[in-house]
Amino acid sequence: MGSGMCAALAPDLFRLEDTHAAPVHARIPADERALDAADSCPALAIVVRDGPHTIGPRP
Repeated sequence: MGSGMCAALAPDLFRLEDTHAAPVHARIPADERALDAADSCPALAIVVRDGPHTIGPRP
């Protein structure tokens, strides 16, 4: 889909590569910016985990 919403919300965590977004690093912090990006992703392509627990996207 490549909406780029995550890169717009958290450019230090995600970047646009051609038509799709990708994380800047293999692991990113499970912080509020990552959760906001996961919540805003229209394809639900971002999953935020804190250890073994999935914390995002939030319901």
